[in-house]
Amino acid sequence: MYSIDLTTFWAAIIGFAVMAYVVMDGFDLGIGILFPSFAVGDERDQAMNSIAPVWDGNETWLVMGGGGLLAAFPLAYAIILPATYPLMIAMLLGLVFRGVAFEFRWRDPGHRPLWDIAFWLGSLVAAFAQGVTLGAILQGIHVVNDAYAGGWLDWLSPFSILTGVAVVIGYALLGATWLIWKTEGTSQRHARRAAFWLGAGTLLALAAVSAVTPFLDYDYWRRWFAMPGVLLTAQVPLLVLICSATFFWSLKREFERLPFLMALALFLLSFIGLGISIYPYAVPRAITIWDAAAPVESQLFMLVGACVIIPLILAYTGWAYWVFRGKAGTAGYH
Repeated sequence: MYSIDLTTFWAAIIGFAVMAYVVMDGFDLGIGILFPSFAVGDERDQAMNSIAPVWDGNETWLVMGGGGLLAAFPLAYAIILPATYPLMIAMLLGLVFRGVAFEFRWRDPGHRPLWDIAFWLGSLVAAFAQGVTLGAILQGIHVVNDAYAGGWLDWLSPFSILTGVAVVIGYALLGATWLIWKTEGTSQRHARRAAFWLGAGTLLALAAVSAVTPFLDYDYWRRWFAMPGVLLTAQVPLLVLICSATFFWSLKREFERLPFLMALALFLLSFIGLGISIYPYAVPRAITIWDAAAPVESQLFMLVGACVIIPLILAYTGWAYWVFRGKAGTAGYH
């Protein structure tokens, strides 16, 4: 029982790290996805300035999620990574191009249009790769003798493409609502218009993914629709409807913070839905978290470090967001 509880705790830690990454890096990836739609000059400068103090720190959670998976669930890491190598390579290259473009855009104004394209393309590729990876994991990974037994392109399917598009639209929604909060003038009006259509698109994409997922495997169907569990799982779509109505109402009333908070709530509910579908599997329908877990001694050793590092990261992140809590402006932080 002790080891089971510890394994579940580590699954919760990694789940928290992944969710923190999606929330924090999602909106700045979304800004990159929307970047070509912003007018050259003031609108693009405000968008970049709004994430300049925090964008690199947001990616700390990606490192923690990936590193935590390797350390706490090495078998799952050894299966998922080979199954998604092309996607991981694409995501990392996208993040590299995006990071380089972010810095050089200010330091090399003569080639700024080129860096703008790199920033947009890197953000789009990284977001799409993350979404396709999610779809690839959900649809199942071919495992034989605790090892990946599929091919180089097993991840590619209509469902994984659907989840990739859904994540791109969702991240763009986070980016638009973040800009409503952090910018003003034409930039804010532009973001508010975009948020309306992206909100509708996100809900359609979420509905499509949710409608298809139960048909991927009977286990998914049972978790969502079998009695008496349906009495609990039905609360998730109900909360999605409430948050969606609040989102569009807040846009109409021209609130600045509430649309972003409601967009975050939609992502949180989607994450809860994902947990309902796959728990307790580390590799859905193949490897449970207990099968994939590292020895208890290793988990305890890492837990000591996690209890120190995670509060420090949270404290620093909270402080950074507090310091730069105002409107972005065009002067920038560089």
